[in-house]
Amino acid sequence: MRVDAGPESDLPEGEAKCATLAQRPVALFTVGGKVYCLDNRCTHAGGPLCEGVLDEFVVECPWHGSRFDVTTGRVVGPPARTPVRSYPVAVEGGKIWVDLP
Repeated sequence: MRVDAGPESDLPEGEAKCATLAQRPVALFTVGGKVYCLDNRCTHAGGPLCEGVLDEFVVECPWHGSRFDVTTGRVVGPPARTPVRSYPVAVEGGKIWVDLP
């Protein structure tokens, strides 16, 4: 299902945004001019990734420091071992659209 995640202007470059789309908590990021969407729960202990520090393409969980590539959800730093689920994103007409299962 395709879900409206709001205006692209609400998500400046290098920023993260918390959102709930179709009852699913997600984290949205704009990096390198593209928008990315991940589940908003760190796979280590459930920390809110949208509140983490974003350094280029990597977000660090604010609870225990696990690091994830926002473009894929891949783990790039422990203690997490399992990737975070990522979702396809499109920007059309200034709106962010996320494809959720």
